[in-house]
Amino acid sequence: MVAGALTVFLTLFSLSASKQKDVYTFKVVNSRGKLVSLEKYRGSVSLVVNVASECGFTDEHYKDLQQLQRDFGPYHFNVLAFPCNQFGQQEPGSDKEIDSFARGVYGASFPLFSKISVVGTGANNVYKYLAELSGKEPDWNFWKYLIDVNGHVVDAWGPQTPVKEIRSRIAEMVRQIILKKKEEL
Repeated sequence: MVAGALTVFLTLFSLSASKQKDVYTFKVVNSRGKLVSLEKYRGSVSLVVNVASECGFTDEHYKDLQQLQRDFGPYHFNVLAFPCNQFGQQEPGSDKEIDSFARGVYGASFPLFSKISVVGTGANNVYKYLAELSGKEPDWNFWKYLIDVNGHVVDAWGPQTPVKEIRSRIAEMVRQIILKKKEEL
């Protein structure tokens, strides 16, 4: 009986998750506690990243993520940073502390959201969706999902892949946005 109820629940959950058309249809809470629709990023390329302040990957990734944001954003590209404390307890601070750290130490100008879980039963719906669509689930901090202008997952990389390695791919996607806008003029 319990197995049957679980099956029904999982089926209903799966159906509700599959009703999401793309990443930009989700709503999330930002680091200041405000509900934000990711719809505002539609039409631009996004790099969704689960960040952590006390990880061995923090310094390199935050510097490179901010450089991407500075070079390509905010009209055509955005880093969408989701703090997560699931891997090595390396994001222990409050949302306010994390926001202050990222902006104060790295000059982060990209959107920071409220701390979430990215794997397991308590995973945020955005990450459940990203993992389902890409077939790749985060196994550590600084997992990166590249999202196109329509909110579809293009690819995903773990923390061992430096941001610099995917920069050219992002640059090409941003270039296509700019060319398309020029054609429309």
